[in-house]
Amino acid sequence: MRFIIAIVLFVVAFAGIGLGIAERTVFAEADRVTESVSLDSTAPVTVIDGSALNAFDGRQTLAILGGVEAGVGSVPVPTPSGSPATPASPSPAASEDAAGASATESDAIAAVYGTTTDVLGWVGESSHTLVTWDAESQSLVAEEVVGTESTVPSPIGSDLWYGEFEGSGELGLTVNVPRTVSLLMVSDGTLPAPQEFSITWPLDVSSPIATPLTLAGFAALLLGLLALIWALMHMRKQRGPRRKSPKGPKMPRVPKPSRYRPVKKSTLIGRPKGRRAVRRIALLPGMLAAALLLSACGIGEGMSISEPTEAATASSSAEPEEELPPVAVTARQAERILGRLSATVAEADEAANGDLASARLAGPALALRQANYAARATDGEVGALLPIPTGSVDLVLPQQTDIWPRQVFAIVSDPEDETVPPLAIVLTQATARDQYRATHLITLEPQAALPEVPPASLGTAFLGADTPFLPVQPATVVQSYAEVLLLGEAGAEGFSLFQAEGDSLRSQIGFEKKEERRAAIPSTAAIDFTNEFGDSDVITMSTLDAGALVIGYLTETETVTPTQSGATVNASGTVAALAGVESSERGITATYGVQVLFYVPSLENPDDPVVLLGYTQGLIAASEVQ
Repeated sequence: MRFIIAIVLFVVAFAGIGLGIAERTVFAEADRVTESVSLDSTAPVTVIDGSALNAFDGRQTLAILGGVEAGVGSVPVPTPSGSPATPASPSPAASEDAAGASATESDAIAAVYGTTTDVLGWVGESSHTLVTWDAESQSLVAEEVVGTESTVPSPIGSDLWYGEFEGSGELGLTVNVPRTVSLLMVSDGTLPAPQEFSITWPLDVSSPIATPLTLAGFAALLLGLLALIWALMHMRKQRGPRRKSPKGPKMPRVPKPSRYRPVKKSTLIGRPKGRRAVRRIALLPGMLAAALLLSACGIGEGMSISEPTEAATASSSAEPEEELPPVAVTARQAERILGRLSATVAEADEAANGDLASARLAGPALALRQANYAARATDGEVGALLPIPTGSVDLVLPQQTDIWPRQVFAIVSDPEDETVPPLAIVLTQATARDQYRATHLITLEPQAALPEVPPASLGTAFLGADTPFLPVQPATVVQSYAEVLLLGEAGAEGFSLFQAEGDSLRSQIGFEKKEERRAAIPSTAAIDFTNEFGDSDVITMSTLDAGALVIGYLTETETVTPTQSGATVNASGTVAALAGVESSERGITATYGVQVLFYVPSLENPDDPVVLLGYTQGLIAASEVQ
């Protein structure tokens, strides 16, 4: 009987192990699903919507077949590991060269992905094919959208994208994006976009009973071995000699006197003997098998049960929060954009090339750089402006928006070079196809204490210059500060609005400094100061304490004219280089651009002063008085 039990356990063991392995091999379903699309479109752009990319869970593997005759070919097999895709060069110049070369190549492929808002914004009015997921037919469907533009530029190198790839002939790539992200692909922008592609998703083919069956099989195998050993031991005990030779009688021995021996504690609780011992031993294999089976079921794949918590119940019944607009860029995008910006400006500074600088600068920042380049071209002793730090991105505050133009505020520094002060940068993207360009480059004050701002993932609202949510309107802040610089405490009505401590700009170009300049002018000449708002609009960003960061731009004009006949006005340095003269009988005018950054307190603290956090001041123009 014991051998029969062992045999049965062995059969159960081999059956369990075999079924467990078969569940993972022979009986296993396909571990991936592939949807293929073959288009017949002349549109230069194809957009794969986020709903199509997320038709199934898991990472998305795309295989794209390039070529103007793509409709003839077959859909390539996705190759996530041996992908021919190579990350595209982030250099805009390189992307332009690639775009020009691909105009004669019918098998060029460019694929990029970003938020759906940004992708559709970049497509604009161009004809394109939109690929979505049809829930009813459970398949990808393509719709051709006719636009007013039949060609598009190369998307490679744009600041909008999370990632970009280039290839020739065939392109394979693997991404893992949410439903809010779409993918865009083109050939060369003139020819039709790639006509054939496939998307592959992994499937969860794990069997919840494979592991329990395998573990149960091994448990039965162990019990079978124990039963076999038990049977062999029992058979050995039952066997004995069949014949015994008779022996002669032995002499009786005198019994020894008994001695008292203490009974050990272990012998009092010893194992029972006889039938009860056999029954208890027989129960052990069954108990062991039950324990192993229960443990196997407990650790099986996909067999987890979770009870709903009170927090989950409460959240499910709560009203949905109002959805905020998306942020202009992510922190990672901002770091990449700032890196490109710094590299381009550094190259432009070295070559004193204003056209190159205009690729990444605009507004007040570009005006200051171009004036410096012009002065350096005339006078070799004029030094270059401070470079943009590249060591660390300390803060990124993007605008909450899904339209253009859009802006981003950032602070960069160089921890390894203490001589380079931290720099506040305002990035502006005019349209979806434009690059981000820095309109303001503001050096922070040494003791500037920035207020707390929302994280980059949340962004902030950019308020109007006349917003009523601050104790003083942002436009009034810049105008009042201009009066403080020009008229001082006696003449500026808004003098008390600002904190004087830590304001080093006043010591450089404030009212007292202007009076010193007037006193230093000889009696044969006169100096006059004026200021006004610049062309740049006031930028206002809300902070976590309901205050705001306010950025403004103003220009100050300094005019020196002779007051006596025959007297001349002398100029030197940058002023002479830009004016083109070192002395003039008519006079010389110099215009300085001043970029300023303020912190304006909240309505809860209306008596707190407005604080100057940073500024950049420099010569932007000079000429002889006409």
